[in-house]
Amino acid sequence: MAHSSAKIVFTDATVLDGTKEMKPQPHTTVVVENGKIARIARDGEVDVPADARVVDLGGAYLMPGLINMHVHFCGSGKPVSAGDAGSLMKKIDNPVGRAILRRIIKKHAQTQLASGVTTVRGAGDPLLSDIAVRDAIESGRYVGPRIVAPGTGVTVPNGHGAGLFAQVAASPQEAAEQVRDLAKNGADVIKLFITGGVFDAVEPGEPGVLRMSLDVAKAACAAAHNAGLPVMAHVESAEGVRVALEAGVDTVEHGAPMTPEIIELYRGGVAQLEGRKPSVTCTISPALPFALLDPAKTNSTEVQKVNGDIVCAGIIESARSAVEHGIPVGLGTDSSCPYVTHYDMWREAAYFAKYVGVDNAFALHTATQANAELLGLGQVTGRIAEGYDADILITDGNPLEDLAALRVPRRVMVRGVFADDLRVKRLKELDEDLDWIMAQPAESLRAQR
Repeated sequence: MAHSSAKIVFTDATVLDGTKEMKPQPHTTVVVENGKIARIARDGEVDVPADARVVDLGGAYLMPGLINMHVHFCGSGKPVSAGDAGSLMKKIDNPVGRAILRRIIKKHAQTQLASGVTTVRGAGDPLLSDIAVRDAIESGRYVGPRIVAPGTGVTVPNGHGAGLFAQVAASPQEAAEQVRDLAKNGADVIKLFITGGVFDAVEPGEPGVLRMSLDVAKAACAAAHNAGLPVMAHVESAEGVRVALEAGVDTVEHGAPMTPEIIELYRGGVAQLEGRKPSVTCTISPALPFALLDPAKTNSTEVQKVNGDIVCAGIIESARSAVEHGIPVGLGTDSSCPYVTHYDMWREAAYFAKYVGVDNAFALHTATQANAELLGLGQVTGRIAEGYDADILITDGNPLEDLAALRVPRRVMVRGVFADDLRVKRLKELDEDLDWIMAQPAESLRAQR
């Protein structure tokens, strides 16, 4: 969307700037002009323009909008079966069906924004619908978050996401051609599905089975990098991580326990997009419900419960290793998965602090500045700094003391535009179960294994 031309001055703000060393900066004035942060100074040190709108925050906390690195827009988070996804997509692949799908994605994108998320990276949605919604937001048709859109992902026969989030490539040549087509259709990033997941594992104890060969993954990564596009990949096993990194994947989504070989692949990189080091995106949100809730609630089988426990442990161990070894790590929710809504990015930050063992400031930094840098937007958003886009989240409480302060924002602004007219429609039953999960001690997760 276009930047707002309005002049807005926030006074008596307690600024949290998004940096790793952030500390509250009370009694601060933040001036927004033409959708950007034009000035930051102590209260009383700024000459307020006569035509500016002044917003007295009364000490409330002003910080960068959150950035969600992993979102499927097409589902709500209700734990329902996907059924025959391929047949469903064929039924909606028509003008009316596409229009309905775009309305759903618009609604969920705006829910992300209303909850404090000003930038979203998609993780694959049907029929290139996320690209269409991104373009509508950018053209100013309606307010919404900044969307980094992959369009529809690339998988292999019987691979994860086939027929729903991804198209099928049976050879390296087909994978490269599909990537080139996605680039022509306006994709910002390419999404691969390299391993299986919890729902398509057929045996207990083997989630994350390698589905995409190294040759296919290499061909897809090379085509993406030739087009100047980064690659993100669904990976839930150590073997899958190795293949992904050797192929040139830039961000490993979910992750798995790291071996010394994998740590070196992350540190060195071998075929990533020029100027990038590989990173891992931590997504605890979809894994915890499998580990802690009754399978009847998550609509999963006992086999899926066992595999969900393994994936949950792997994601957490992967993130811990990344932090320990200085490997870049981002945060995403995997929205649309069972029990993962479009308004709970705050939970992912809280889970990251609780289970990975970082402090609240580092978790908030990861959800803002660090995520922006991983998206190549580190000079645009993710910080409260002069010259940056006015992507702003305001809360009554201090998230450095309690990340739950992010749960219900006081106000949200994206590129200088308030999102005051947007509302979050909450799913009460899911919220009750998720609040129960949040209340469990970290040790209860280890007891499940």
